[in-house]
Amino acid sequence: TFRGMRQSLMQTFDEIYVLDLHGNTLKKETAPDGSPDENVFDIRQGVAISIFVKTNSKKMRAVFHKDLFGSRESKYSWLKENEFSPFEYNQIASTSPFYFFIPRDTAQIRYYSNWPKITDIFPENVTGVLTSRDNLAINFDKKTLLRNIEIFQNKNFTDDFVKEFFKLSENYAWKIHPQREEFQSVNDIESYIKEILYRPFDKRYIFYQPNIVFRMRTDVMRHMLKDNLGLICKRQGKRKPYSYFFITDTICESCVLESAFALNIVFPLYLYMDKNNKTLYNFENEEKKPNIELKIYNKLESTFGQKLFPEDILYYIYGVFYSNIYRETYAKFLEYDFPRVPFTADSALFQQMAALGKRLVDLHLLRSPELDQPIARFEGKGDDLTIATPKYDPKTKRVWINATYYFEGITPEVWEYQIGGYQVLDKYLKARKGRSLEDPRHILRVATALAKTIEIQKEIDALYPQVEENLITF
Repeated sequence: TFRGMRQSLMQTFDEIYVLDLHGNTLKKETAPDGSPDENVFDIRQGVAISIFVKTNSKKMRAVFHKDLFGSRESKYSWLKENEFSPFEYNQIASTSPFYFFIPRDTAQIRYYSNWPKITDIFPENVTGVLTSRDNLAINFDKKTLLRNIEIFQNKNFTDDFVKEFFKLSENYAWKIHPQREEFQSVNDIESYIKEILYRPFDKRYIFYQPNIVFRMRTDVMRHMLKDNLGLICKRQGKRKPYSYFFITDTICESCVLESAFALNIVFPLYLYMDKNNKTLYNFENEEKKPNIELKIYNKLESTFGQKLFPEDILYYIYGVFYSNIYRETYAKFLEYDFPRVPFTADSALFQQMAALGKRLVDLHLLRSPELDQPIARFEGKGDDLTIATPKYDPKTKRVWINATYYFEGITPEVWEYQIGGYQVLDKYLKARKGRSLEDPRHILRVATALAKTIEIQKEIDALYPQVEENLITF
């Protein structure tokens, strides 16, 4: 998984032989002929036998690879009956920046690697907010969050009570007693309550203050407390199809796109002047400036011969990232590193992609007029709106939240729609299990946004092949 480790091994050893036994059930691997491929152990992760050879010779270091698919017993038999022979392995091109130990299309790697990386386009970026104590720091509504913070501050409650009540754990940087003592001097606690994007389409409230939040990411997140947009993506993501992209107009949590593996990164569109340091970022007395690398900005404007708004660039990138063709073609690269962006040299095509990207942004921020006509409706009888475990019936296209209430008109594609590691509607409802459904209209708007997203992705895919026909070289 870690390219730095692979690079180090290549620098240390002269020859590396990888006998790839496959069997990765997480990837649902099968043999090339379509027959089952089984793991040699009772685990889900694939297995390999690696032989590292150090000869101190001056010849070029090399990586060799061999596949072994099939049933567990067939692999056992092969391993028992065969001795190591370097002639059975194929040499592979393992080069910078990935240093793969498995066969890859190096021509495609060079082609893709020529595009600017998202971190080169938006230089200021940071992982999401990490509270390490969501039960205390984040809540669905302001009143409950404020009550929780008052309990934390109240001297009449013991540390043990507070620790148990909120299921808090301590770490090297956060001990409950000194944090509570320091927090006694905090006034105007309501001013620290901010909106936060917690999961896709799921905004909550956070007590954004260092006694409570473990990692506030203030240097960059402060820009998201202003009027702003932030692109969210990840450096690595294993789920397929690859869908680790979203947008925010508030600060965001560290697991917006997935609850495990690598944390998501937010890329603010604008950087705001720090009133306490007017020279910060060389704003030249302006309130804000685009968080876009000047080289990228100038190249795009000179290519198109016209002025671009920062939003145009963000919308274009968002449109590209929602292309299924882009996601599928470069899935292997997206698994291992930040996404790269192919910029078309065709001004009209750029604007078309940007327009579709803007539609997606407005839908995902739930501010689009396209949401005014919902694709579904909320039905049921009685007074009980308590959310149980949601159940979906594809025949009736209903999502039941309990025994008497349901959303009707939800197609399987909408119900199954995935953003990152989450099935969006299912995740939203399950997160509120046991709570009363406060606003059915929100679910209807989210469902409509997903349905429209699927439609727009088809429009983007109709344009995307043209994007790569005439690319800007940076």
